[in-house]
Amino acid sequence: MATQNNTIDATKTSLRIIEELKRLDGAGVTTVANELGIAKSTVHNHLQTLTEEEYINCEDGIYRVGLRFLELGEYTRNRMDIYEKARPEVLSLAEETGEMANAAVEEHGTGVYITRAEGTEAVSVDTYAGKRVKLHCTALGKTILAELPEQRVDEIIETHGLPERTENTITDTDELKAELDAIRDRGYAYDREERLPGLRCVAAPVVAEDGRVVAALSVSGPTTRIKGDLFHEKIPELLRSSANVIEINMAYS
Repeated sequence: MATQNNTIDATKTSLRIIEELKRLDGAGVTTVANELGIAKSTVHNHLQTLTEEEYINCEDGIYRVGLRFLELGEYTRNRMDIYEKARPEVLSLAEETGEMANAAVEEHGTGVYITRAEGTEAVSVDTYAGKRVKLHCTALGKTILAELPEQRVDEIIETHGLPERTENTITDTDELKAELDAIRDRGYAYDREERLPGLRCVAAPVVAEDGRVVAALSVSGPTTRIKGDLFHEKIPELLRSSANVIEINMAYS
């Protein structure tokens, strides 16, 4: 039994080191050890093993996450039926609105972007395929939460909390649940600068035949453009239409 526990601990340490290298955008042994509070010798051993297995690269003493993870991520994403069905609609939304369009799924209580497309007027933000975000502070996340059973919502809140990202982030459980009720009533969600200042977003859910929410689609852009009828009518209508196309394709293809 002790051997099993040691193996689990060692795996957790490797994963923490990988995550720290990602956060630091590359670092040496000493920096990683200091940041994680782990002995340098332990960090060095893990990094050497990960480098030998080609998951980590090292140049001039600086370790960085390697492209092997891209291979694994692409493999995982390409096995997802929702990615194949959502990708054309995300491209279409970006082209029609000129803004950034995205699709995301829920995994382990967080939102994960699976694809995105930039329209001609899209602004650069910190999203990319594979990026994880808290569900409560994004339109994508809130529209997913609105479709989940209340018990699951409570579990997610208990595990991940409701951390403040901007002054507009909903950080109160009762307020969030009232927002989720409103989202269910209208069929789409808003992000009013709740994750990033100056950015608004609208999202709609993609729901399977059995009632499970399988993804969410969104369009985001600067507050100077995403306003008025575009924010409250046109983009929601486009999103609901695209979500419906995906739902039909998932049901009959």
